[in-house]
Amino acid sequence: MATIYRETDANLNVLSGKTVGIIGFGNLGRPVANNLRDSSIRVLVGLREDETRDHAREDGFEPQDIEKVIPRCHILMLFLPDEVAPEVYLERISPFLQRGHLLVFASGYNIAFGFVEPPPFVDVGMIAPRTIGAAVRSRFLDGSGFFSFVGVGQDATGSTLESLLALAKAMGSLQAGAIEISMEQESQLDLFVQQAILPAFHHVMTTAAAMLLELGYPPEAVMLDLIISGEFTDYLSRVSQMGLLRALRLSSLTGQYGIFSRLHRFKELKLEGLMEATLDEIRQGDFAIEWSREYEQGYPRLSSLLQAQEGQRLYALEQGTLDRLK
Repeated sequence: MATIYRETDANLNVLSGKTVGIIGFGNLGRPVANNLRDSSIRVLVGLREDETRDHAREDGFEPQDIEKVIPRCHILMLFLPDEVAPEVYLERISPFLQRGHLLVFASGYNIAFGFVEPPPFVDVGMIAPRTIGAAVRSRFLDGSGFFSFVGVGQDATGSTLESLLALAKAMGSLQAGAIEISMEQESQLDLFVQQAILPAFHHVMTTAAAMLLELGYPPEAVMLDLIISGEFTDYLSRVSQMGLLRALRLSSLTGQYGIFSRLHRFKELKLEGLMEATLDEIRQGDFAIEWSREYEQGYPRLSSLLQAQEGQRLYALEQGTLDRLK
């Protein structure tokens, strides 16, 4: 079983006298930088461009070029997009690394698939929040904390895990809990949810909506019941607190009977096979290579896929319903 770390497992004194460099000030870098500073950790912000420098200044930081930040820091936390990070690391981070530096990634992706290869004299670790950036900040402020994965990728000094737990505590994660897994496992799980669970959910919802609309149900009613009411969000919220079965048991007896008596209809071997094939592509590195090529070519397929989705009538009906309800 995986180890779960709590606040009592970490010591903030480990970070005493150390400076943390936040590389990237976007959706996740910004809340982490503010959380660390509020925990009395010295923070410097390093950016590769000007677009987020105003945000950093608004928050009271003095952003600088990445190359200037690295020599002044003991710990470097990288909050760069997966596809961008290898180039930035190679050109603007790697040449300035020193013995004893700790590199902390918010995802195991680039280490797991070999796009970033740190030198043997630095520590490498991961703190991967399992929520969106805005919640990293709000849950720090309200004291509830957020779950995360932590993992050691390389332990040159022998103190990598100790430092990671101290950072996780300062970020606010250990108030909820951090599960220790490898960087490879984190990246595979993350990609699997994105590529096997969310597409299946999206397909089920859009197929159901199209069928109901074709049969003459009012668009507003269809969109409200399937999407806009928030019923699925409420259900998933209960699941996160109680588990799948206990959350379902909160439904009416009619609902429970309908769910469990029809569940077998959706136990498709084809679905299991699709999930296995998707996971295999991820674990073999096929998707990572595909995504790297997509980035190098300027996202042509992604642009085409997005354009095709945006052209569907369903989304216009969805937006129209949202506008009317507002």
